Amino acid sequence: MTVLITGANRGVGHELYTLYQSKGAEVIGTARSGSDYLPLEVTDPASHAVLAAHLEGTPIDLLVCNAGVYFDTAESLDAGYPADMWAQTFAVNVTGVFMTVQSLLPNLRVAKAPKIAILSSQMASHTRAPGGSYIYRASKAAVLNVGLNLATDLRREGIAVSVYDPGWTRTDMGGPDADIDVSESAQGLFAQFEALSMATTGKFLTWDGRDHPF
Repeated sequence: MTVLITGANRGVGHELYTLYQSKGAEVIGTARSGSDYLPLEVTDPASHAVLAAHLEGTPIDLLVCNAGVYFDTAESLDAGYPADMWAQTFAVNVTGVFMTVQSLLPNLRVAKAPKIAILSSQMASHTRAPGGSYIYRASKAAVLNVGLNLATDLRREGIAVSVYDPGWTRTDMGGPDADIDVSESAQGLFAQFEALSMATTGKFLTWDGRDHPF
Protein backbone atom coordinates (compact mmCIF):
# COMPACT_ATOMS: atom_id res chain seq x y z
CA MET A 1 0.00 0.00 0.00
CA THR A 2 1.32 3.43 -0.95
CA VAL A 3 0.14 6.49 0.98
CA LEU A 4 0.96 10.11 0.14
CA ILE A 5 0.46 12.71 2.88
CA THR A 6 0.86 16.43 2.28
CA GLY A 7 2.19 18.56 5.13
CA ALA A 8 3.84 15.49 6.67
CA ASN A 9 6.48 17.40 8.59
CA ARG A 10 4.40 18.42 11.59
CA GLY A 11 1.17 18.01 13.55
CA VAL A 12 -1.45 15.49 12.48
CA GLY A 13 0.28 14.99 9.14
CA HIS A 14 3.53 13.89 10.79
CA GLU A 15 1.70 11.64 13.23
CA LEU A 16 -0.13 9.96 10.32
CA TYR A 17 3.16 9.65 8.44
CA THR A 18 4.86 7.77 11.28
CA LEU A 19 1.74 5.70 11.99
CA TYR A 20 1.47 4.44 8.43
CA GLN A 21 5.18 3.66 8.43
CA SER A 22 4.71 1.57 11.58
CA LYS A 23 1.93 -0.35 9.80
CA GLY A 24 4.30 -1.28 6.98
CA ALA A 25 2.90 1.03 4.31
CA GLU A 26 5.05 2.76 1.73
CA VAL A 27 4.62 6.36 2.85
CA ILE A 28 5.44 9.42 0.78
CA GLY A 29 5.41 12.66 2.72
CA THR A 30 5.53 16.12 1.25
CA ALA A 31 6.52 19.40 2.84
CA ARG A 32 7.69 22.82 1.79
CA SER A 33 11.18 21.88 2.96
CA GLY A 34 13.03 19.13 4.78
CA SER A 35 15.25 16.29 3.60
CA ASP A 36 12.88 13.55 4.82
CA TYR A 37 10.06 14.62 2.50
CA LEU A 38 9.44 15.35 -1.14
CA PRO A 39 9.25 19.11 -1.73
CA LEU A 40 5.79 20.47 -2.49
CA GLU A 41 4.56 24.03 -2.26
CA VAL A 42 0.84 23.35 -2.60
CA THR A 43 0.10 26.86 -3.89
CA ASP A 44 2.54 26.56 -6.81
CA PRO A 45 1.46 24.78 -10.04
CA ALA A 46 5.10 24.30 -11.04
CA SER A 47 5.83 22.50 -7.76
CA HIS A 48 2.88 20.18 -8.39
CA ALA A 49 4.18 19.47 -11.88
CA VAL A 50 7.61 18.52 -10.53
CA LEU A 51 6.07 16.16 -7.95
CA ALA A 52 3.79 14.58 -10.54
CA ALA A 53 6.72 14.00 -12.89
CA HIS A 54 8.76 12.45 -10.06
CA LEU A 55 5.92 10.07 -9.20
CA GLU A 56 4.89 9.26 -12.76
CA GLY A 57 3.61 5.68 -12.96
CA THR A 58 3.59 5.18 -9.16
CA PRO A 59 0.20 3.96 -7.90
CA ILE A 60 -1.11 5.93 -4.91
CA ASP A 61 -3.63 3.95 -2.90
CA LEU A 62 -4.42 6.72 -0.41
CA LEU A 63 -3.91 10.45 -0.86
CA VAL A 64 -4.22 12.42 2.38
CA CYS A 65 -4.62 16.16 1.77
CA ASN A 66 -3.49 17.47 5.13
CA ALA A 67 -1.41 20.60 4.43
CA GLY A 68 -3.10 23.71 5.78
CA VAL A 69 -2.61 27.08 7.46
CA TYR A 70 -4.46 29.07 10.12
CA PHE A 71 -3.35 32.70 10.14
CA ASP A 72 -6.32 34.58 11.63
CA THR A 73 -6.44 33.38 15.22
CA ALA A 74 -6.03 36.88 16.67
CA GLU A 75 -7.66 39.15 14.08
CA SER A 76 -10.22 41.76 15.11
CA LEU A 77 -13.50 42.21 13.28
CA ASP A 78 -13.16 45.99 13.17
CA ALA A 79 -9.69 46.26 11.66
CA GLY A 80 -8.35 42.76 10.98
CA TYR A 81 -8.67 40.04 8.33
CA PRO A 82 -6.67 41.78 5.58
CA ALA A 83 -7.28 40.82 1.96
CA ASP A 84 -3.88 39.21 1.48
CA MET A 85 -4.54 36.90 4.46
CA TRP A 86 -7.73 35.70 2.76
CA ALA A 87 -5.82 35.07 -0.46
CA GLN A 88 -2.93 33.24 1.21
CA THR A 89 -5.22 31.03 3.29
CA PHE A 90 -7.46 30.03 0.40
CA ALA A 91 -4.40 29.40 -1.79
CA VAL A 92 -3.20 26.73 0.67
CA ASN A 93 -6.39 25.35 2.22
CA VAL A 94 -8.58 25.22 -0.87
CA THR A 95 -6.73 25.71 -4.16
CA GLY A 96 -3.76 23.75 -2.84
CA VAL A 97 -5.96 20.76 -2.07
CA PHE A 98 -7.63 20.86 -5.46
CA MET A 99 -4.29 21.09 -7.31
CA THR A 100 -2.88 18.22 -5.26
CA VAL A 101 -5.77 15.96 -6.25
CA GLN A 102 -5.69 17.14 -9.85
CA SER A 103 -1.96 16.59 -10.31
CA LEU A 104 -1.99 13.12 -8.70
CA LEU A 105 -5.10 11.76 -10.41
CA PRO A 106 -2.98 9.67 -12.82
CA ASN A 107 -1.37 7.95 -9.81
CA LEU A 108 -4.72 7.31 -8.17
CA ARG A 109 -6.18 5.93 -11.40
CA VAL A 110 -3.56 3.17 -11.61
CA ALA A 111 -4.16 2.02 -8.00
CA LYS A 112 -6.52 -0.90 -7.34
CA ALA A 113 -8.90 0.77 -4.86
CA PRO A 114 -7.82 4.41 -4.63
CA LYS A 115 -8.96 6.76 -1.86
CA ILE A 116 -8.69 10.47 -1.14
CA ALA A 117 -8.97 11.79 2.41
CA ILE A 118 -9.29 15.56 2.78
CA LEU A 119 -8.76 17.12 6.19
CA SER A 120 -11.15 19.99 6.84
CA SER A 121 -12.27 21.03 10.34
CA GLN A 122 -15.26 21.23 12.65
CA MET A 123 -14.92 24.95 11.94
CA ALA A 124 -16.26 24.27 8.43
CA SER A 125 -19.71 23.61 9.85
CA HIS A 126 -22.27 26.38 9.35
CA THR A 127 -24.51 24.88 12.06
CA ARG A 128 -21.97 25.81 14.74
CA ALA A 129 -20.90 29.43 14.31
CA PRO A 130 -19.36 30.85 17.50
CA GLY A 131 -17.75 33.73 15.61
CA GLY A 132 -14.18 34.72 14.85
CA SER A 133 -11.56 33.07 12.62
CA TYR A 134 -13.56 34.09 9.56
CA ILE A 135 -10.85 33.26 7.05
CA TYR A 136 -9.98 29.84 8.39
CA ARG A 137 -13.64 28.90 8.85
CA ALA A 138 -14.50 29.99 5.30
CA SER A 139 -11.55 28.13 3.80
CA LYS A 140 -12.40 24.90 5.59
CA ALA A 141 -16.04 25.20 4.51
CA ALA A 142 -14.85 25.72 0.94
CA VAL A 143 -12.59 22.67 0.94
CA LEU A 144 -15.44 20.62 2.39
CA ASN A 145 -17.49 21.64 -0.64
CA VAL A 146 -14.61 20.78 -2.96
CA GLY A 147 -14.24 17.35 -1.38
CA LEU A 148 -17.91 16.45 -1.63
CA ASN A 149 -18.03 17.48 -5.28
CA LEU A 150 -14.87 15.48 -6.01
CA ALA A 151 -16.62 12.48 -4.46
CA THR A 152 -19.44 12.90 -6.97
CA ASP A 153 -17.20 13.34 -10.01
CA LEU A 154 -14.75 10.57 -9.11
CA ARG A 155 -17.40 8.01 -8.15
CA ARG A 156 -17.65 6.86 -11.75
CA GLU A 157 -13.91 6.12 -11.71
CA GLY A 158 -14.06 4.12 -8.50
CA ILE A 159 -12.11 6.67 -6.46
CA ALA A 160 -13.54 7.12 -2.97
CA VAL A 161 -13.37 10.60 -1.42
CA SER A 162 -14.42 11.79 2.02
CA VAL A 163 -13.72 14.79 4.22
CA TYR A 164 -12.62 14.59 7.86
CA ASP A 165 -12.48 16.73 10.98
CA PRO A 166 -9.29 15.77 12.85
CA GLY A 167 -10.69 17.23 16.06
CA TRP A 168 -9.36 20.10 18.11
CA THR A 169 -5.90 18.64 18.53
CA ARG A 170 -2.94 19.61 20.67
CA THR A 171 -0.54 20.69 17.94
CA ASP A 172 1.23 23.94 17.08
CA MET A 173 -1.94 24.96 15.25
CA GLY A 174 -4.43 23.69 17.81
CA GLY A 175 -2.55 24.88 20.89
CA PRO A 176 -1.98 23.28 24.32
CA ASP A 177 -5.60 23.63 25.49
CA ALA A 178 -7.11 21.54 22.68
CA ASP A 179 -9.36 18.57 23.36
CA ILE A 180 -7.32 15.60 22.18
CA ASP A 181 -3.74 14.48 21.75
CA VAL A 182 -2.34 14.31 18.23
CA SER A 183 -1.78 10.55 18.49
CA GLU A 184 -5.45 10.00 19.38
CA SER A 185 -6.50 12.03 16.37
CA ALA A 186 -4.17 10.13 14.04
CA GLN A 187 -5.27 6.72 15.33
CA GLY A 188 -8.90 7.68 14.81
CA LEU A 189 -8.29 9.07 11.35
CA PHE A 190 -6.35 5.95 10.40
CA ALA A 191 -9.40 3.85 11.25
CA GLN A 192 -11.68 6.12 9.22
CA PHE A 193 -9.37 6.04 6.20
CA GLU A 194 -9.27 2.24 6.40
CA ALA A 195 -13.09 2.18 6.35
CA LEU A 196 -13.34 4.55 3.37
CA SER A 197 -14.72 2.77 0.30
CA MET A 198 -17.08 3.36 -2.59
CA ALA A 199 -19.88 2.42 -0.18
CA THR A 200 -18.92 5.26 2.17
CA THR A 201 -17.66 7.91 -0.26
CA GLY A 202 -18.90 11.51 -0.01
CA LYS A 203 -19.03 11.81 3.79
CA PHE A 204 -18.01 14.50 6.27
CA LEU A 205 -16.86 12.58 9.34
CA THR A 206 -15.21 13.27 12.67
CA TRP A 207 -11.87 11.70 13.54
CA ASP A 208 -13.71 9.05 15.54
CA GLY A 209 -16.22 8.15 12.82
CA ARG A 210 -19.32 10.20 13.60
CA ASP A 211 -21.25 12.03 10.89
CA HIS A 212 -20.32 15.71 11.21
CA PRO A 213 -23.10 18.31 10.90
CA PHE A 214 -22.68 20.58 7.89
